[in-house]
Amino acid sequence: MATHRRPKQPSRARISVLTAAAATAVAISAQAGAASAAPKPTKESVKAQVDKLNEQAEVATEKYNGAKEKQHELQKQVNDLQDQVARQQAEVSTMQGTLGQLASSQYRSGGIDPTVQLMLSSDPSQFLDKASSLDQVSAQQADTLRQLQEKQRKLDQDKAEAQQKLAELDSTAKELKDAKSEVQQKLSKAQSLLNTLTAQERAALQAAETAAAQRASRAAQRTNLSTGGGSASTVGASSYAAAAIRAAETRLGSPYVYGSTGPSTFDCSGLMLWAYNQAGVSLPRTSQAQAGAGTYVGTSIADAKPGDLIIYYSSMSHVGMYVGNGQIIHAPHTGAVVRYESATVMPIAKIVRI
Repeated sequence: MATHRRPKQPSRARISVLTAAAATAVAISAQAGAASAAPKPTKESVKAQVDKLNEQAEVATEKYNGAKEKQHELQKQVNDLQDQVARQQAEVSTMQGTLGQLASSQYRSGGIDPTVQLMLSSDPSQFLDKASSLDQVSAQQADTLRQLQEKQRKLDQDKAEAQQKLAELDSTAKELKDAKSEVQQKLSKAQSLLNTLTAQERAALQAAETAAAQRASRAAQRTNLSTGGGSASTVGASSYAAAAIRAAETRLGSPYVYGSTGPSTFDCSGLMLWAYNQAGVSLPRTSQAQAGAGTYVGTSIADAKPGDLIIYYSSMSHVGMYVGNGQIIHAPHTGAVVRYESATVMPIAKIVRI
């Protein structure tokens, strides 16, 4: 007679593992379904995000420009201080050598005078403190020691200042590196967003940007026809403002490169710096500093004159030059070129007359 065995029941542990695995599979499936169901971003939403990233990149660019300018100035100060320290050290060494010769002469003639021993002390002030009690110091010796004491004091002071400047230089180098990294991250993220679009969508965005620039250029040309001036109106502009406009116009089509001040590539503040420099006017390096470089006019384009600097965003991280008829010339952002654009295309923080 056949023996019937009862089927072995699965253990509770095995049931738990299988249940967990099934739950995980369901969760993964649900997430995959949600991901596949997520709508593809439109070119309009991508453009809005890219514009925001470009604005943030400009903020970081101006931080970079400021740190770079500070680094340059600090390096110059450090070099000057180090040269000064070297000269002072040579003078101190020469004076110490003179005192050493006096000591050698006295030694050969029968021993070193207590006055000279004090003069050779590592601390010149020790001599001046004690010499009066010895009643052995000549006026010339006292004057020599006072000069040595003063030079040593100034030498120590300049050495300390040089060390402080070197520490500032190290800190600024870190600021420069961080700002550069931030710019690159923003630009990389913007490019990744653009890469989510099809070639046709990217072409459409580029075409829209080009069309806007062409409309701004035609507006500037219409102003020119009514005034008989250059390619932009300079009516009401000072001679150097008019010269700065003409200089900026010669760079139409030049690529935007962050941190660049020309002559073939520019960032926003770099273009202003270069153009006004051609007119013989020196501007600060960053858009924030340029915002304080002239007379505050307000925020209304109706009050602007050609040559005025238009500062944008609450962070004052972008700047363009007003050329008349509601237009500016500026270096917009990475991937774009120097071009005309509506002066109100971005929120205006202030208008500055140079």
